[in-house]
Amino acid sequence: MKIALQSCLIVAGSLFTATAAYAHISVSGPAFAGATHEASFGVGHGCDGADTYRVKVQIPAGVTSVRPTDSTFGKAALEKDAEGNVTAVVWTKPLADVLPADVNYYKLSLRFNVPETPFKTLYFPTVQTCRTADGTETIAEWVDTSGDHGSHEPNPDAPTSLPAPALTILPPRAPGWNKYTVNEHVHDLSVFKDALIVWAGNAAYSPNPSTQSLIMTEPDTEVLTMIHPGTEIWVKY
Repeated sequence: MKIALQSCLIVAGSLFTATAAYAHISVSGPAFAGATHEASFGVGHGCDGADTYRVKVQIPAGVTSVRPTDSTFGKAALEKDAEGNVTAVVWTKPLADVLPADVNYYKLSLRFNVPETPFKTLYFPTVQTCRTADGTETIAEWVDTSGDHGSHEPNPDAPTSLPAPALTILPPRAPGWNKYTVNEHVHDLSVFKDALIVWAGNAAYSPNPSTQSLIMTEPDTEVLTMIHPGTEIWVKY
């Protein structure tokens, strides 16, 4: 650890604040490997002015002990496979409660056990059904799991490609320095958005602009832009 960066970390710890990327159907995190996680799915808007009527969230393989909560939006129902594993959770609003226009933000929650796969991304493909006052239904399929979405805004050149809610699994942590061996490709370093600094060999990354500026000017230090499987890293929280 370079001396200049050590000093900057003391300041960064008191100034750093994290900002979340905007997503039309979002999922709250972080989720920690092997732990129980309560995820909230945020439905930011309806479909072309119509209110959201039904939301179906598919559950990825490896996610177990799924327990949804009913909400003011509507009651939750489970879909299961032949072995009894939960494959989807569906929330449906009572017809009498469907609004004449798209004016509400909805939050739908469930709890589940997180797989023991640190740095793996869980995708929750989601189908959103909207309903107009005259009963016309439209569907938005948030099912793209390519992961190349940046801020999760739809690509204007591919308007039918809507990103699935994504949740990256993080390893357990403790205040201070944590040592991990990463066994997944990590191309989006925003998974470390609440860290002070990340080191991999002589390369470093920080979500804090001041610390990142020091990294870029520190002699014999490279800017960490991605992490490959098998890489040993140090992360300070």
